[in-house]
Amino acid sequence: MAKLLDKIVVVDIEATCWEGKLPEGMISDIIEVGVCLLDVETGAITDNRGILVKPERSTISSFCTELTTITPELIEEEAVSFEKALRILKNDYKTQSRAWASFGAYDLRQFQKQCQALGKAYPFGPSHINVKTLFALKNKLGHELGMDGALKYFGIPLEGTHHRGVDDAKNIAKILSAILK
Repeated sequence: MAKLLDKIVVVDIEATCWEGKLPEGMISDIIEVGVCLLDVETGAITDNRGILVKPERSTISSFCTELTTITPELIEEEAVSFEKALRILKNDYKTQSRAWASFGAYDLRQFQKQCQALGKAYPFGPSHINVKTLFALKNKLGHELGMDGALKYFGIPLEGTHHRGVDDAKNIAKILSAILK
């Protein structure tokens, strides 16, 4: 149960990916954690950042760079370890005491799998909000839409680069804010 109900931590991750089949010996690793805080009372979005993460079990393919704009050189210059990224989430965003949200369940599952595989403590509390499902339910759609579709539904322009965690987290926060109004 969330102890701090002032803000929702909105998260969007990017992970190593490949066109087609997963190459032998590769396991998808988180390479960016986009995160921001959504004030539940005012709808203000603050503390938006992208935490670049060094992959431990895979490399960044050219397909992944095309999709995310994240290059191996960018990771080399700016990324932190997965363990440090988890500490930032827990310390700076109080993720174990706040509800957190993502668009769909992929981010939740990827964090669970990677934390378990690498023997790291899961950084979030039990209160997860699936914005994709909540959006479909709230608007009685009968099916889920992608993030682009949800933004268009509310007339909210896509800000930044799609498939960059830092930008997608902020866009997801805008959708969640519109749902909560």
